[in-house]
Amino acid sequence: MKTSAALVLSALSMASAFAPATNKASSTSMDACVSREVVLSEPDTTEFGKIWDPLGLAEQGSDETIAWYRHSEIKHGRVAMAAFVGWWATGSGLRFPGELAHGLDFASVPSKGLEAWDAIPGWGKAQMLLFAGLIELHDEIFHSTRGTHYMKGGTPGKNMVPGLYDPFGLSKGRSEEAKAKGRSSEIKNGRLAMVGVAGLWAAATLDGSVPLQPPC
Repeated sequence: MKTSAALVLSALSMASAFAPATNKASSTSMDACVSREVVLSEPDTTEFGKIWDPLGLAEQGSDETIAWYRHSEIKHGRVAMAAFVGWWATGSGLRFPGELAHGLDFASVPSKGLEAWDAIPGWGKAQMLLFAGLIELHDEIFHSTRGTHYMKGGTPGKNMVPGLYDPFGLSKGRSEEAKAKGRSSEIKNGRLAMVGVAGLWAAATLDGSVPLQPPC
């Protein structure tokens, strides 16, 4: 039930993501915040042929709210991309050597995604959630102390935790145009991954819900 609620909330948050820059609404936000027009101008969504924002979420709230939406969307997209790859790797039989926990070898972990998650001991799940929480906390702290916060003029989605994203500095020499193209690609790939993970979950829990999808 909790998983179902999380997927519904993720779907609602994605609705505002597909609205292009033509959506305008009054704003009472600070001038320092990136405007909603700038935030919604990426990525280019002309392939949809029309605005896809049935709930009108892109018209609600201030510029800070839209910046927060975009920051959340990018983070959820990154998590979904990692989750999709992990689900695929587990289903393909790829395993780390050694033990996942005392008495539990990686090789013995089930191949189906949700069964693999269920096989992880409770403390292992707690460690993963704690680690994710620490990343989130320090990202917010570093946004405020080492740069400009994304709700006060900074770039939504920019990672501020050292060494977590692009640890080899591959993007340092890229032009601003190339970086903008990369950001748009990341947002679109993240959206697709969120849909993909939702599809995998549906296929794993509701028989026949995803046509032609083998057991996962």
